[in-house]
Amino acid sequence: MVDLASVVRPADGIICGQACAEPQTLLEALVAQRAGLAGARLFLGASYSGIVRPEHADHLRLTSYGAIGQMRVLAQAGVLEILPVPYSQLGGLIRRRDIGCDVVMLQVSPPNARGEYSLGLGADYLIPAIETARVVVAEVNDQVPWTHGERILRKEDFSLMVQSSRPPASPPAPRRTGLEDAIGRHAAACVPEGATLEFGIGALPDAICGFLSNHKNLSIHSGAVGDGVLELEARRIDCAMLIGSRPLFDFARENPAVRLRSSEYTHNAKVLSGIARFAAINSAVEVDLTGQVNSEVANGGYVGAVGGAPDFARAASQSPGGVSIILIPSSRIVERLNGPVTVPRSDAGIVVTEKGAADLRGCSLREREARLQKIAT
Repeated sequence: MVDLASVVRPADGIICGQACAEPQTLLEALVAQRAGLAGARLFLGASYSGIVRPEHADHLRLTSYGAIGQMRVLAQAGVLEILPVPYSQLGGLIRRRDIGCDVVMLQVSPPNARGEYSLGLGADYLIPAIETARVVVAEVNDQVPWTHGERILRKEDFSLMVQSSRPPASPPAPRRTGLEDAIGRHAAACVPEGATLEFGIGALPDAICGFLSNHKNLSIHSGAVGDGVLELEARRIDCAMLIGSRPLFDFARENPAVRLRSSEYTHNAKVLSGIARFAAINSAVEVDLTGQVNSEVANGGYVGAVGGAPDFARAASQSPGGVSIILIPSSRIVERLNGPVTVPRSDAGIVVTEKGAADLRGCSLREREARLQKIAT
């Protein structure tokens, strides 16, 4: 096993690749060697591997921007510190070291013929971390595709490198039901022709893709991209990370139409302001009768994240011909939110349930309530 003590010091701030970009071998080494690195602070976003468990908080301080995937277990155990900030702020927090960044742990692809390693399945907050950290540790996984991106790495960029061959951590395969299909069908009718699409994480944003086959000249500018994009004929895909399964990874392999970008680009307000017909498609925990959105808390516990929803919803509401679309089962439209306001009602666009769509743009509070009641349980 790799000896992390050769490059990592006790109390270091460690930033780790997330979701399908989790460096699983390095994470396993970290939790195994944590006693010798007491006080180290680990920042990890979404996690599907489940490698980091509540008992590892005995020597590690655990932080995330939310509780997506297996991070929910840590949040429920009370050992996860959550930063309730929009995704657009993460890069700046890392560069200012408000999020500790002495060490960054990456999963990368094998090098191409020019000796260039790619970030493979996730660039997001890793690019500012790479440019800030004292130490860059890389897990070169031969099952990770070489993908185009704004940051290419070479062997000399790594302080320590370990080889692995294992399937990337992936979310459970979504169960498509009649409810998801009904919501996706109604939502597709709200997407303009020639749109640039953003997708939140989860089954509902993915479900809309199957109903967009008749839409032409689509592009994607998103934080996350999932398996659903395989059903689209998108001209260009700019994203911060790929979250899906092997077919998605194979599609992205050396594909010049797919480009992994830093979250400082994908979520940047100036970049987003230049996109016409921007359609932001996100799910939520609940929506109240005024159009306020909670994407973070359910039943008193943290289950989601602020994420990119506020960044993208506002950009879509200001984009010429654009629209913000929130997908949610009708049972989750409530009179009052049971959690925080993630997206304010001032950025409300269209709310879609299996019963139809409620366009809240330009509506008074009374009219909003009437429209939302029609698509609620």
